[in-house]
Amino acid sequence: MKQNALFHELFVLEIANNHWGDVARGVQIIRQHSAVVHKHGVKAAIKFQFRDVDTFIHEAFLPQDAVEREGEVVQPPGSSSRYVKKTVATKLSQEEFAELLAETKRQGLITMATPFDEASVAMLEALDVEIVKIASQDAKAWTLVERIAALRRPTIISNGGTGVEDLDRVVALFREKNVPLAINHCVSLYPSEDHELELNQIDFLRARYPDHVIGFSTHEYRDWSNSMLISYAKGARTWERHVDIEDATGTPVSPYCSLPHQIDEWFAAFKKAKEMCGREPTEARHINERELAYVRSVSRGAYALRPLKKGHVITKEGLGKDFKLVIPLQENQISARDLNEPITLDRDIAEGAPIPFPAGRSGTPAQKD
Repeated sequence: MKQNALFHELFVLEIANNHWGDVARGVQIIRQHSAVVHKHGVKAAIKFQFRDVDTFIHEAFLPQDAVEREGEVVQPPGSSSRYVKKTVATKLSQEEFAELLAETKRQGLITMATPFDEASVAMLEALDVEIVKIASQDAKAWTLVERIAALRRPTIISNGGTGVEDLDRVVALFREKNVPLAINHCVSLYPSEDHELELNQIDFLRARYPDHVIGFSTHEYRDWSNSMLISYAKGARTWERHVDIEDATGTPVSPYCSLPHQIDEWFAAFKKAKEMCGREPTEARHINERELAYVRSVSRGAYALRPLKKGHVITKEGLGKDFKLVIPLQENQISARDLNEPITLDRDIAEGAPIPFPAGRSGTPAQKD
């Protein structure tokens, strides 16, 4: 299975639950970040999280009002779970998600979602979301993975907290079904410190899964440049970050979330990395005339040590007998770089004169070295 071009240099901007159940806030997140996307001319997806909240949480653990029992305030089961609370507080209906997906498309971005349960896979299909994400914690949730694979839509999986044998199993399933799959190196620590990033795992994943685009899902919070420069150079070609905005309500921003000006830095670092790294590692670089001219300008030229007749063959074995190699190299003169094959003279050469190329021939191009 060949790599899917959709994944190549794709940036995934993960809204998660930062809309806080408010469609208007979600729209502002999309618009503010899409402006940065268009400023840099990159390819980006807005990613949502789908949960069927009514069935996702056990009913006994749904947050309820505290009750007083025999003079003591008693909190109901699950009321202290931040995950449960946030899941309930950020609930959106299918119709509300449809509004946010429509706004994503209006802004010229790709739609993407992570379904966290089987019921949400059906909603993802109903809303015609373009790319699917398998969250790190669900790489081993086989009932969910199989449902996602059955959609036959381009999918990205993150491997945070997931052993390589379990990732192998997912890759084999998607290969069997011929579903495009990209694989993100991910450390599931929110936020991540620099020393926890393990960026060498990008090399490991590229070697283990050469037919798949390898990416980097990142949660560090101190820097928006260095990990991009390193991950790009290592061959990551898709990236994911959580995003948020600051608004007048003072809604707190999680430390692992990036604001629009930080995403701006992130994209700028990508463009710098791409500029500095040049062509893909599978391609030989093009050596331009400026570089070729410089290399020849500092090369040694061949000068005759004795009179040489027309038809004489210059070979490397003639060094010290027929010619010497010294600077400067003159125009159209045979150099030390041109002795890999014999050169037959088309004129007589006087002792001490530079030895020129035959008519119609010039120096060996640098890229043939």
